[in-house]
Amino acid sequence: MKKIFSGVGILFFLSVVLSGLVWAHSDEYLDSIKAPHGGQLRMAGPFHLELVVEAEELRLYVTDHMDKEISTKEGSGKANIISANGEKTAVDLTPFLGNVMRGKGKFELTPETVVSVFVALEGYETQGARFTPLAPKISDGESSNAGDHHHHHHHHDEGHQHEDNL
Repeated sequence: MKKIFSGVGILFFLSVVLSGLVWAHSDEYLDSIKAPHGGQLRMAGPFHLELVVEAEELRLYVTDHMDKEISTKEGSGKANIISANGEKTAVDLTPFLGNVMRGKGKFELTPETVVSVFVALEGYETQGARFTPLAPKISDGESSNAGDHHHHHHHHDEGHQHEDNL
């Protein structure tokens, strides 16, 4: 009987701890921290992706959960930019420098614009993430856990869609 209660206690403890770790990498959490290149951060399987949008150019920075650069050499990617009225623009992403992919296209961003990104990198499954680059961010006053970012690293897949054909 004592073993059953110990097992239940351990399971409860693990569920509480693991639920906190999942939240640590939620979109809300990633929006509350400053991205290294001024873009928007998202988690996609084993990666942290940072999307930077400037004048008809997209740059995607790829790192692991420990913020170590992941090479994009020989990789491929695609970004689908979807406007508030549902108009879609596709932009191919190609390796640029080290851990960066880049693509150019004619598109206009608003706070309602959604950018869905899919990346296929050598040695990894294809991963996808959804960005809203101009959406309002959580204010700095609400980012009290931002300093904890480096303490919650783990590998998991939050059910992001995978696209095999880029």
